[in-house]
Amino acid sequence: MTQETGTGRPRWVWVLATLVGVVLVAVVALVVTRQVRDDGPRRTAGPVATTASPTPSPTPSPTPPPGAAITGPLNLLLVGVDTRVSVPGWEPHGDSVLVLHVPAGLDRAYLFSLPRDLVVDIPAFPKSGYKGGRTKLTHAMSYGSRVPGKPKNPSAAQGYELLRSTVAGYTGLRFDAGAVITFNGFDRLVDTLGGVDLYVDQRVPSLHRRPDGKYRDPAPGGGGYTGPQMVYEKGERHLNGWQALDYSRQRYITGGDYARQRHQQQLLRALAAKILGENLAREPDRVEQVVAALGDTLVYAGGPRIVDLAYALGGMSADRITLVGLPGDGVGKGSSYRGEQLTPVGKGFLPALKAGKAETYLDAHPELRVKN
Repeated sequence: MTQETGTGRPRWVWVLATLVGVVLVAVVALVVTRQVRDDGPRRTAGPVATTASPTPSPTPSPTPPPGAAITGPLNLLLVGVDTRVSVPGWEPHGDSVLVLHVPAGLDRAYLFSLPRDLVVDIPAFPKSGYKGGRTKLTHAMSYGSRVPGKPKNPSAAQGYELLRSTVAGYTGLRFDAGAVITFNGFDRLVDTLGGVDLYVDQRVPSLHRRPDGKYRDPAPGGGGYTGPQMVYEKGERHLNGWQALDYSRQRYITGGDYARQRHQQQLLRALAAKILGENLAREPDRVEQVVAALGDTLVYAGGPRIVDLAYALGGMSADRITLVGLPGDGVGKGSSYRGEQLTPVGKGFLPALKAGKAETYLDAHPELRVKN
């Protein structure tokens, strides 16, 4: 039988909503930016002199805009958490790990995913009592979340600390800020925006949804589902909330989990284009709807204030977000699967990114660029 959360929704709905929710962090920042720019401080003129004066009154200096001191480069770690809030002691897992790199100049960005099953060195973490080891990346959040003496109260914020250290050690990047997402309203958010336009790059049958959006029935005895399937055919599509969530969580397709990562990244860019194209900041009611849809599903793990960070990134357009797919393959022989590893070409992108040579590297390896 399908596991369910405390609200009665199947567990996979929450898990995959979390995965897709991660990619919305950058979009939210851009929405906040537009609002801040419209409502932010205006330059005020000095007092108007009524008589000529040899020494004019000085004009007050304008208040610096939010984020004026942020120049880049910036690295943001975006984490989607598998968490079952209704199960006491359930440790959060990092089911989706994305990195957003913004070079100096803050006019473009690179977004890439790390496989949840990537085999990495997780450092010792005294706060949780973890002694360190080599295992799958997803476990870093779990091991770091453990609070000694409080087995039923794991801390996702503490787990993020260990995950951030692990990713920093693997990539060589220093992270300026990040976010942890437990997302239970993704479909409602997309519907609030009026749906999203997306290019479906391959035929994607859904394991879990029928064409009418209802869930398929579990197969007798377990091991799958029965009944009509929703199918996302290749081409330009307009997806509503449940369709966008369902499409982006499918991994039993050509390309497997790497294809799913690509589809999630494509959804991010499509949503960014939707939000920026509608100029939501000039419609305060619409902005409030978007923020309300997010609710408490976004936890910011900062450095800079999110308003400052958002303002600093405000000059970026959706088409300046380059999606990068890092290829990998399995670790282990035969049935002794241990996890994933990046290929030499995939891993080679990381030092190039750190050195400010991402474009040069991508020009030499164009297959890493994820198409729309």
